[in-house]
Amino acid sequence: MIILEQFSLAGRTAIVTGASRGLGEGMALGLARAGADVIVVASSDKVHETAAKIHDLGRKSVAIQADLGSTEPIPRIINTALENFGKLDILINCAGIIRRAPAADFTEKDWDDVMNVNLKSLFFLCQAAAKEMMKQNKGKIINIASLLSFQGGILVPSYTAAKSGVAGLTKALANEWAQYGINVNAIAPGYMDTEMTDALQKDSDRATSILARIPQGRWGTPEDMQGTAIFLASDAANYLQGQVIAVDGGWMGR
Repeated sequence: MIILEQFSLAGRTAIVTGASRGLGEGMALGLARAGADVIVVASSDKVHETAAKIHDLGRKSVAIQADLGSTEPIPRIINTALENFGKLDILINCAGIIRRAPAADFTEKDWDDVMNVNLKSLFFLCQAAAKEMMKQNKGKIINIASLLSFQGGILVPSYTAAKSGVAGLTKALANEWAQYGINVNAIAPGYMDTEMTDALQKDSDRATSILARIPQGRWGTPEDMQGTAIFLASDAANYLQGQVIAVDGGWMGR
């Protein structure tokens, strides 16, 4: 059907960071299922396992083990995409870390570590990708925000600040780069069943209170992110700019 062709990613090249596990891996596999070849990036050597899964889906993939705690790997990531595929169509910034502590006791190192990965490297990877996308007058950048882009959270001041920054930055970049045919949007995941939420899930009182507020009555999964990621990466989203879409089982609507 013609309408379904707008959602196809056949012939597209994508970079997905934070792709060794959880949401990043789930979205990388989703893009591959929709037809994209995917460069997967993560600090863990498990990123090679994600690349192997993409190969099993019949798509091409290159794994890059890199720590986005600094901006140093960014040129290598972009150059790998260009050397292997000749272009870059899609960027999903999913790499992220979290540090939990009361705000009164939060350390400068924990603040800087989170900001460096979750906001600084995200911006400079957007910048590097956009410079390539401008040459073809087309591209999709998808940043991973959070419910804490809208709310304050508990015991996560640097994560909240960074994810609030991701939401604002997404809108700012959309304003500047729409004229070059680049769509910049974000996905704000709700409470997802991943390693990052392990501490919350093990806190029985907190986990119970979280689940009670989710209208769908369950934690999300990496697979729940795939449809929105594919949509934002596809031609079906060509007129969508600067949006932060909550994929949260209804949390924000309650």
